[in-house]
Formats: sequence, structure tokens, C-alpha cells
Amino acid sequence: MYKIAVMGDRDSIYGFATLGLDTYPFTDPQEAGRKLRELADGNYAVIYITESLAAKLTNEIDRYRSQMMPAIILIPGVSGNTGMGISAVKKSVEQAVGSDILFGKSE
Repeated sequence: MYKIAVMGDRDSIYGFATLGLDTYPFTDPQEAGRKLRELADGNYAVIYITESLAAKLTNEIDRYRSQMMPAIILIPGVSGNTGMGISAVKKSVEQAVGSDILFGKSE
């Protein structure tokens, strides 16, 4: 059975544990990168990462972008939304569909 993990700063992710998700609080990007590789190579189908942590792990995250699993999804943290998550979803949809889904619409 596949699992779901959440990575980020403690204040942003502690609530996800009540939903039964595995939480991994990190402040050090190197440790977080190692854990991301471990989770991705393990039994995790979805890994949520706070936008602030993801900004420090772009190379690691890009490694898994073209793979079916795990799905790495960026979420806002307690410091707010940076727009990085929406941008990543938009980019993925553009790759899948072959065009900009918001073309002609104001953002």
C-alpha cells in the first residue's frame, strides 16, 4: 500500500499528522534532500512539500518531475503562498496538454 508524506517546517505541517499522513519537519535543505530521495525510492506515492522548502530543493524535485511516482505537490506554509505551487501545477498541465490552459485569460 502506498503512503503519503508531508515535508516542511514544523509549524506548517504538524496538522497533517492528525489526518494520518507521515510528517517530516526540516529546516536543513541537505537533510530534507536526503529524506526526499529516501521517500521517493520508498513506498510513497504522494509527497507534499511546503513552498519555502521546495525553493531550496528545486534540483531534487526536478529529478522526479518526469516520473509517474511519487507525485510531488507544493503547498503553502505558515508564511503564506508564494505562488510556486500554482506555477508548478500550471507547468505540469502545460506539459501534459501541450499548451497553456490559461492562454487568453488574465491571471
